Formats: sequence, C-alpha cells, structure tokens
Amino acid sequence: MGVAESKIREEICTVGASLYSRRYTVGSAGNISARLDDGWLITPTDACLGRLDPNDIAKVGCDGQHLSGGRPSKTLALHRRIYENSPETRGVVHTHSTNLVALTLSGVWSTDDIIPPITPYYVMKVGHVPLIKYHRPGAPEVADQIAVLAPEVRAVLLERLGPVVWEKTVSAASFALEELEETALLWMSLARSATPLSTDAIGELRDTFGARW
Repeated sequence: MGVAESKIREEICTVGASLYSRRYTVGSAGNISARLDDGWLITPTDACLGRLDPNDIAKVGCDGQHLSGGRPSKTLALHRRIYENSPETRGVVHTHSTNLVALTLSGVWSTDDIIPPITPYYVMKVGHVPLIKYHRPGAPEVADQIAVLAPEVRAVLLERLGPVVWEKTVSAASFALEELEETALLWMSLARSATPLSTDAIGELRDTFGARW
C-alpha cells in the first residue's frame, strides 16, 4: 500500500467520524468511496461511518475484483457509475441525512432542484440537485439514472434514502453534502418561504466564482 492510498484511507475515516459525530448519518447507514489509480476504496457493507478502521476499508481493483478489506458496500456499482461518467471525481459520499430525507417526504421544491437557490454558498458549493424517485437500496435503475446526471451535477437526492454527493476529493464531497443538508434545514425552518436569489445575483456568482447554476 502506497503513501497516497494510506492518506486516502485516513481521510475516509476522518470524514466518516465527522459526519457521524454530527448525526449526518446514524448506525451503519451511509457509505464513502474514493477513486485510486488502480481501483477504488469503499467503506465496508454495514460499517458504521463513525468507527471506521483504515485497514478494514474495502479495496476493489479496476476489474471489479475485491482485493482487500471488508466486503464492499452494496452501493459500489452506483459509485462506479459516477466515477465512469465524471472523470474529475475522486470522492463520493452518501448519507441518510435527516433533513434531506425529511424533505423528500414533505415535498421538494422541484424534481430538478430540490431546494431553491436561497444562499450564495449553496449555489457555489452545491449547485443543482435533482430528485431521484424511490427505488429499493442498491437498485440498478438508480445507478443508471445517476450515470446520466453525473457529468452535469455534483449531487442528487434519493427519495426516502438521502443525498449522494461527488467531488474532487472525499473531503470536498463531504463539505458539499454538509452545505446541502444545512440549506435543507434552513429552507424548512423558514416554512419554505425564503425568496430565491435573483437571476442577476446568480449570474454574478457564475461570473465571479464559476458557480455551476
């Protein structure tokens, strides 16, 4: 195992513990993966993200063969489809975050944008987040839908299951997920009455910071 892989294993554990300590995930829900030059790392199936051991994280080769660590999460196929269709992505995080799951139960803003663009950091750090209608956990239809969306967005919300977020690193994916969860909480705490940013304000964020909106 090289130094780079060891650091990524540690990063996955650090991110998992951070998300778990703030109840972004509970029990053994959620999973985290990272792209390597020679395959992928992914948290083991039924692992608690708050108690990960770097040596237990599953490694899967480019051919899909399980090489080491615990049994890979059943969502590996979904993660791989994201990596295949978004070449710059190096980290994927999925949680069952309370406010985002609640949002799918009470009603999203729209199926193309689950939350309106109410804060500049939501626009800059997250961007458009479409809703994926409910399918059972691990359903191949979900991976197919996300594969199509992966080049255009950096996150989706699975109905009744929670967000899947991808970025250039595992840490960056977790930061975007946190921004997404907190914006959902903000919007619902305001009884969904917040006025979205204006077209001009969003255009300025695109021009100044390269926001993807």
